[in-house]
Order: sequence, then C-alpha cells, then structure tokens
Amino acid sequence: MINTSFLEKIAGVVIQNYSDKLSETTIVLPNKRAKVFLIEALKKETSKTILSPEIISIEDFVQDVASIRSIDSIELLFEFYEVYLSVTDKQHQQSFELFANWAKTLLQDFNEIDRYLLDPYHVLSYLKDIEDIKKWGIEVENKTKLLENYIDFWKLLPMYYDSLYNHLLNKSIGYQGLIYREAVNNLNHFSNTISNRNFIFAGFNALNAAEEKIVQHLLALDQAKIYWDVDQTFLNDPYHDAGLFVRRFKESWKHYKSHPFEWIVDDFLQTKNIEVIGTPKTIGQAKIAGSIIEDLINKNPSASLDKVAVVLGEENLLIPVLYSLPASVGALNITMGYSGKNNPSQILVAKFFKMHTNALSRAGNYVFYYKDVLDVLTHPLVEPYANVNHLVRIIKENNYTFITLNKILDLNPNPSKLFSLLFQKWEKGSVAVLENISAVLLLIKQSFSNDNEEEKIAKTFVYAVFKVINKLINYYSQHKHIDNIDTLHAIYKQIIDVAEVSFEGEPLRGLQIMGVLESRVLDFDTVIVTSMNEGKFPAGKSQNSFIPYDVKKELGLPTFKEKDAIYTYHFYHLLQRAKNIYLIYNTENDGLDAGERSRFITQLEVEKKSKHNLTFDIYNPVLPTTAYQPMVIPKSDAVMERLKEIASTGFSPSALTSYIRNPIEFYFQKILRIREVEEVEENIALNTLGTIIHETLKALYDPFVEKFISESDILNCFKLLDDEVLKQFKLVYKEGEIKKGRNLLAFEVAKRNVSNFLKIELESIKNGDAIKIIALEKTFERELVHPELPFPVLIKGNVDRIELRNGKIRIVDYKTGKVEKTNVILKSWNGLTQELKNDKIIQVLAYAFMYEQLAGETPIEVGIISFKNLKSGFLSFGFKEDKDLEITVSKAILNSYVEEIVLLLKEIFDLSIPFEEKI
Repeated sequence: MINTSFLEKIAGVVIQNYSDKLSETTIVLPNKRAKVFLIEALKKETSKTILSPEIISIEDFVQDVASIRSIDSIELLFEFYEVYLSVTDKQHQQSFELFANWAKTLLQDFNEIDRYLLDPYHVLSYLKDIEDIKKWGIEVENKTKLLENYIDFWKLLPMYYDSLYNHLLNKSIGYQGLIYREAVNNLNHFSNTISNRNFIFAGFNALNAAEEKIVQHLLALDQAKIYWDVDQTFLNDPYHDAGLFVRRFKESWKHYKSHPFEWIVDDFLQTKNIEVIGTPKTIGQAKIAGSIIEDLINKNPSASLDKVAVVLGEENLLIPVLYSLPASVGALNITMGYSGKNNPSQILVAKFFKMHTNALSRAGNYVFYYKDVLDVLTHPLVEPYANVNHLVRIIKENNYTFITLNKILDLNPNPSKLFSLLFQKWEKGSVAVLENISAVLLLIKQSFSNDNEEEKIAKTFVYAVFKVINKLINYYSQHKHIDNIDTLHAIYKQIIDVAEVSFEGEPLRGLQIMGVLESRVLDFDTVIVTSMNEGKFPAGKSQNSFIPYDVKKELGLPTFKEKDAIYTYHFYHLLQRAKNIYLIYNTENDGLDAGERSRFITQLEVEKKSKHNLTFDIYNPVLPTTAYQPMVIPKSDAVMERLKEIASTGFSPSALTSYIRNPIEFYFQKILRIREVEEVEENIALNTLGTIIHETLKALYDPFVEKFISESDILNCFKLLDDEVLKQFKLVYKEGEIKKGRNLLAFEVAKRNVSNFLKIELESIKNGDAIKIIALEKTFERELVHPELPFPVLIKGNVDRIELRNGKIRIVDYKTGKVEKTNVILKSWNGLTQELKNDKIIQVLAYAFMYEQLAGETPIEVGIISFKNLKSGFLSFGFKEDKDLEITVSKAILNSYVEEIVLLLKEIFDLSIPFEEKI
C-alpha cells in the first residue's frame, strides 16, 4: 500500500464500497483543486462507465448546509458600514476610511468567534472588561472625552455583532463564520432532508469547532465516513506539530471510542533524497528551481513531469520561475493566478486614479501634474490608440509642469474618443468615475485584434480589471452614502489584489506549479519547495486581532501556534510520499524578502531518519571578473566621411573637449548626431540658467556694440535688469513655473549674478578703464591648415564677448559654474590635450586663434568670468613655464597651441585608433 497516493486510496474505497450508490455519494475535500485529481484517480480505478459522485470543497458543503451565500470581504465591509451607521449616533459616526481601519480587524474576530461557536456576548464583554481594568486607576473626573469614546467603543461591540449578524441573515448572505454557525444550527434539519446520502470527508487536518461538530454529527448518524492522511511518525510523536490537530481529534472524538481511526500510514520513514540548497536573493531561487527541472529532463527526456511539483512559498516568485524554466518543459499547469497588482491594465487604472485624484486635491482649477499626464498618455494601452504624440511633444518642449484641464483640451483640438474619456472631469461622484473607467477599458478592448496572440493576452488582463470595476459599480450603486473619491481609490487598491488573472493549462499533464495551500491532499514523487525562510515558510506571527493571545488560549481560539502547526502539516505532507525533495532558501539574512533559514529545515536535520539522505549546498552566482566592458567602436569609411564633413563645417572648441572627456560621447553627439531626449525641465537645470544669464547680458549690452561704455550706460542696465531676466526666462524656459519653489530661487540667482557683474563693470569704469564692446555672442571661424593633417580643418565657435579694454583686446567666456585662477594657468604644453582639466584653456585659446587675424597687431588676452567666483574678476589665461607669467597671447603661444591641437585632430582622424570609452 506504501506510496500509493492518498487520492488513489480514496478512489479505491469509493469504487469498492460505494459503486452501487455513487449518485447518492458526496465526497468533501479541503479544496476545489483536488477534485480534478480525484476524478482522474476514479477513472483509473474503474474499467466501466460510471457516474461520478458529487465532489465538493468543505466551504461549498457548509454553504449547502446553511443555505446562505458567501460574500467577499469588500461587500461585507460595505454591509457592515450600513449597519454601523444605523446603530451609531450621528455625532459619533466616522467616515468610511476611519471605519474601515478597525472594522476589518473586528470582522476577522467575529469570523473566528463564529467558526469556533463561542458565545459572542461572553467574548466581546470579556474584551470590554479587560479595557476597563487597564484604565482602572483613572478617576472619573480625569476621564477625557477621547478615553470615554474609547471605552464606549468596547461597550458597543456586542451590539455591532448582533446588528450585523441579523442584517446579513435577513439578506441570506454571510461571512464564513456566520455560515458555519448557521450550518451547525441547521444540522438536524439538513441531516433529515438528506437521510439517504453518504458523505466521505477526505484529507483534512485542522478543523474548526463548527466543522468538527458537523462531521461528528454525520458520523454519529452513520451518514458519513472520514479518512485522514496522517503518518504514524507525526501522530505518535506528542510534540510534532504536523500531527497536532489529528492527535486531538483521535483522542477526543466519541466516534473513535468504537470505530477504527483511518488512515495511519508509514510513508515518511521510507527512502528519500532531500537536498537543501541555499542561494542569495529571490531570483537565485528561481534560477535553481529551473536548473533542477532541466537536470530532471536531461536525465530522462521521455519521462512525464506530472509527478513533479514546484511549490512556491512566496507568490511573487511565480514570474521569475516561469522565466527560469527550460524550453524543454512541454505541458505546464499553474494553479496560482497572475497577481492583479502587476496587471498592465491595473497599472493604467492606478495611474489614471493618481492623475485625477491629484488634480482634485489642488484647490481651485482642475490642475494636472505633467508626470501624471505623461504616465497615462504614454502607457502602452493608451499611446497607440489615443493619437496624442503631438500633445506629449508640446508638453515636453514647453516645460509645462502643472497644466490645467482646459489647457490640455486647448492643446489637443481634435481629440480622439479615448482622449476625451481620459480627460473627463471627475465631479459627479464615485459611480460616474467608475463608469468612466469602465468606458475607457471597453474602448481599449475594442482596439485589440482577435488574431494576435499577444493582444488576446492583453484583452484577458483588461477583462480582469473590467470585472473589478463593474463589481465596484454594483457596490456603489447600492451604498450611495459612501461617495468619496479617495475612499474609492483606497477600496480599489484593496480589491485589485484579489483580481488575479488565471493561467490556462492542463491540470493533469506536465509540471505542476502551485502555492502551499494548493498542494493539500496531492502527492508527488519530486517536490521543489522555494522560499524556505522564516516569515515565509512558515509565515510567522501576525497579530491582526483585538482578542489578546491569553484570551484566545483560554477560549480555544487558534493562535499563531495553531497557524504554524497548519503550515507544518502542509510541509510534511508534501514530503510524506515524495522520493526526491529539493528545499531552496534565501541565504541573505537582512533586507527585503529575507529571513533566517526555516525551522523546518533544522527540524529535518535534528530529527533525521535513517533512510533519509539529507545534503546541504550553498549556491552562489558566478561573478564576472569585469563588471563592464568599455565600448570600442572602430572607424569605418562612413565615420571617416562624417569626420571630413565636420572638418569642413567646423570643429567647435566644445567638440574637441568632448572628445578629450570621452571619445564615445563625441562619437554619439558629433558622428551619430544623437541628441538628448526632450524632457520637461521641472527645476531649472544649470545649463538653462547659464543660457538665461548669457542671453540677458547680450540683450543689456547689445546697444553698446562698437561704443565705449559710460557709467550712465551701466546704471541704465540696472533699471532694465529685472524685466530682461524675466523676459529671457520666458523665452528659454517657456511655460515652466518660475513664481515659486526652486525655480524662484534660480530666478533670483540669475538676477543677482547679472547685477553683481554690472557692479564690477561699473567699478572698473569708475577706476578709469576704457571699455569698448567689439562683439557679443558672435560666431567666429578660422581654417587650420597643417602638413600633418590629412585635410584642412575649420575651427569654429561662438564667443560670448570681445572688448577693447585699455588698448588690449580681451576675449571673455562666461561660465556660470565655479572656475579658479589655477584652471586657466598652463605650465607646460606637453600633454595639453590629454588632460580634461585643461578644457577651459583649450577653449579660450581656440577663441584667440580664431580672432588672431582680425586683431592685427593689437595684443590679445583671453580668459573667463566665473559667476560663482566674481570676486576674482577676469580670470586671464597665463603661461608660466618659469617664474614669469605671460598673459598676452603671443604668436609663440598660439603656435605651441596649434601643434597640440593638431596632435589631437590627428588622433581623431587616425583610422587605426578606434573610439574607446573612458570609464
């Protein structure tokens, strides 16, 4: 009999003892999942054609006994709120959000009280007494309003329970506990009406008080049989949690005083290979599960995988495991759903909610935040069907940070139907909002093709969310007084977790992937269990109850110890008939998804059985010796052509420095001409601020070109300053917000920088400097011809300012960043173009080289004015080989400079030197 699966044994009993009355037989199992496997076992057991007995889960069976329909947790919450409002004084009534915080916990407690058939008034008044004792020492006159409300809350619990119970009973609906309590009340009537039926209860472990009562009642009337699946190793060990419940039932049930206890098996002690594998992180576990399955297939390619189960201790491992499975896995059955949280249509609806709820929360106009708008418009389910690419471009190019609904509608004058639905005002209450979302989903669904396999899957995802929205429309239509968009959002977030998308598969063929609870009653030869860590397997303590631990213990309610015992039974049942077992755990002890190794592994190690071959391994991923390989791009003919093109149109000083900084950057920007993606600039970037300051100075000084500047000219500039900066901001930053936040600070910084610059200029004029403006923001160019270069190269650049100051030509480059004097002093020409720190020198000398011929015999000096270092004034380029500092750009200096630039250009034009990334 050993290693026959439990369901095969049940099938044998059914065919042997009940074959003449199958139509009057009902088999009750712990879950619906096992039904398919039991029918298959019955099929194998008989050679004749027979009618299958009725096979149902315990929950469905109890609903039949009670004749009450079960409702989900959200509907229950709505019903409870109705009751709460009807029994609470108006001045004490809470909003739905506040109510939901405590009501969920309270409903769980009501559920437990009912499932264990306790007297609710006794339990709930017990809780009130405990709270009274806690506040025992407080004098009556010291009791605050808050404290009195707190005590009143505990006093009201029995009334809440009673009102809710009767309210639900009148509607013939209920939560699980209520259905169980009513089933027990209805037992005699039920057993009289079905006196000719036979019940078989199979594969149970932990029964609550109501289930015990129902089963024992039917056993006493000889209308039922119960078959346990318990191993003698666990049953006979008084301390083993896997047998905790069954030991209690065997000792305390009257039925077993005169009837044998069936079935006790001896499978756990048989030969087993148990491999315990530790690996870092979640993804490592998925990879190992995939490689174990690959090894199984390689060892025996023709074998079926239907006796192999992957049991996921954590549901979020499902997708990594699916990606890690080898391609040779043919049939596959997944009993878990794909989480509603990661459903693409759900993500769209969540973003849709965020966009509108944020808009509603801003006082006054209906104002959207650009990121929320772009998140919705660029979502893969919206972008292809809403034709809004031009609108997205306008928002990015014009720096719209906050944008009113009216403005959006103006910017998109010919909206598609989908666009109009997306930007409909949410002002007519929750049902209107839900109907709006429902219409959006329907419109998206209509855009899908039925022939495309991927779009069929997308349609399934849309349908799953559509069902949830319709369910909410149904709830909200019945419960009109809960009409708040924030509440709706909160409820939507809760309910979406339940909206799983089921996978389709062959339940009886191929590899089985399941959660822990789905594995009940089933037996496999090879079992791979993941997430064998504390907090995951077993799930650990979670105290989500108003009933303290000691009260639960006294009243016989389940505590975390019982919950752990249930997990223990599931775990050992998985191992019971398996021959090869792989237990995978996360070796990381800290961080998310981590915890120490599961106690079950330690228990297997400490209580090792003689026929168990237990091995321990730690797997670490192979780390590559180099984390990143720098990019190397050889120069092709096309690249050389493009370089020639640049040489003829002009190399700017910044192009040369970008090559020194990183040749790959030069390749992308200059050769491939790839520009940065246009993004909305929420806070003014430094380069934008630089542009604004440059443009303001140009506008202020433009009237003085070819003139000497006087004190009165500068004083006039001070008057124009504020308006000019504002004007430049508007031109450069377009629709961006500059009246508040960091942008207002940037605006003030721009004004301060220009103002300080004008002060210095005024000071130097007062001190007798004669300044004549020659050019502002003007482009100059000069051809560089050299025997070492394959062709002439045009050097071309935009000079910020050229002036004649006290008989010398001064070429000025404005920098909004900080530049020190040392950045523009050169000590040796050797290696000028090798070091990035020389970029400022390369730049300013390029301006001198371009202007040299126009200057004639007039001496030239070049340098930088740094707005973050204005106190240092004009930072002049200087060459300091020995002790003397030479600041006039002489012929000799320019010749040395040209020689270095030629070396750099030779490298750029050398076919044998590839573009190599600098890291």
